[in-house]
Amino acid sequence: MTQTDETAGRSGRDEPIRVLIVDDHALIRRSLELALAAEPDIEVVGEASDGQEAVEIADRLLPDVVLMDVRMPRQSGIEATRAIKASVPSARIVMLTVSDEEEDLFEAIKAGATGYLLKDVQIDEVPDAVRGVHEGQSLINPAMAAKLITEFANMSRKEAERPPQLPVPRLTEREMEVLRLVAKGMNNREIAKQLFISENTVKNHVRNILEKLQLHSRMEAVVYAVRERLLEIT
Repeated sequence: MTQTDETAGRSGRDEPIRVLIVDDHALIRRSLELALAAEPDIEVVGEASDGQEAVEIADRLLPDVVLMDVRMPRQSGIEATRAIKASVPSARIVMLTVSDEEEDLFEAIKAGATGYLLKDVQIDEVPDAVRGVHEGQSLINPAMAAKLITEFANMSRKEAERPPQLPVPRLTEREMEVLRLVAKGMNNREIAKQLFISENTVKNHVRNILEKLQLHSRMEAVVYAVRERLLEIT
């Protein structure tokens, strides 16, 4: 089996993952492009140096994954994330940040980001991060996930008198178990081990959850479940 066959088999798709890189520093864009260029299952389809340009390019190229700097001129990464999720809802957006500042990341998740990468991450970790978010994983460590979910839970409690505006889709007991573990920041392998089921079964449960809730990422599902009081976060 060739390297291309191996990678295609691992990712389970025939077409490469289309990536848009957004950062106002040319050196960072170049480093990310080089890190991804050698991967046969990933294709860098475009680059942008600010949020406004990113929105325009995303509308035209419809990337699968966007690597987005948080702070940029003209339009911030958070504003661009919000605009891209509105026009290309299937895009998975990963924020590039120099530190895991809670305020920025909280705003990014609310805007629709799937997670974040620190800019000092080992460059050879970037391809797997792209594959992970494309498969529906959230790039958020358990500690940050807990903080984010707690914030959303606090918001939810403030709206405790507000009845759900629409009937909330029913999730099975097993789907709720999976969603609770996702809320703890666990990946598919960890969830499978915890519930004594296969990793593929976990993926199927996550896919069913997203389809029922009509959402695009695991983190969005957790946020929705907290807001609609499907999940109690203590």
